Amino acid sequence: MFVDTHCHIHDSELTSKSEFSADEIIERAREAGVETLICVGTSVKSSKEAQEFTAKRDNCSFSIALHPHEAEKYSKQELNSQMDELDAIVASSPQKLVAVGECGLDYFYHSDAEVLAKQEMLFRRHLKIAVESDLPVIFHIRDSFEDFFRILDDYKGIRGVVHSFSATEKELKGALSRGLYVGLNGIMTFTKDQKQLDTAKLVPADKLLIETDAPFLTPKPFRGTMCEPKHVILITKFLSELRGESQAFLAKQTTKNAKTLFKL
Repeated sequence: MFVDTHCHIHDSELTSKSEFSADEIIERAREAGVETLICVGTSVKSSKEAQEFTAKRDNCSFSIALHPHEAEKYSKQELNSQMDELDAIVASSPQKLVAVGECGLDYFYHSDAEVLAKQEMLFRRHLKIAVESDLPVIFHIRDSFEDFFRILDDYKGIRGVVHSFSATEKELKGALSRGLYVGLNGIMTFTKDQKQLDTAKLVPADKLLIETDAPFLTPKPFRGTMCEPKHVILITKFLSELRGESQAFLAKQTTKNAKTLFKL
């Protein structure tokens, strides 16, 4: 059994062009051996869609968040108002809510000081929700690990996963020293950065999660098509060969890790 710990197949804006319906995508995943999916929110709309989507499907859970990209689109007041809406979702204690995220910091696409300040404000509000609700966090961290660790260290007891990890051994050590899990996806199959591959080998098996980020980051050899949760199998096969571990071992261990972190 496999778990796709990060996908967006619930999001109407992202999967509207797919030739398959959401339920067909889920069935294709199940036929491949991917039995459990976490549908990850990135905005108020996306988070509410994730809640509605998973409520009807036994093998799906969800998370809620404002992606750091949202900081560029809205004023501080508007962002706080949107976070209030997420607070209300958490307060309603939905059964299938398993995480806060994806949230964090993104300095790859953003450099404006005002936007970065709003990103930090948003990130801190997400961490506050996680502490108060005892939920794990799905972190989106890009070119911003120094500030990520600085902010994270202000909050005690945070557990979570660094989604789409593609950094170096230095950042890996920082994440592991804080007890975080590491999410690897299709990037590993097509990256040309040897340091990323070398670091992927160093992730302890008991801290590894496998994800697709569907419909993004389609692994080889299907680049150019829409990513699906079923591609967890391809990612696992690649990591098996890269790390010198059997696919059966990775399936068992990463499923155990997902169940532990997200209380599935």
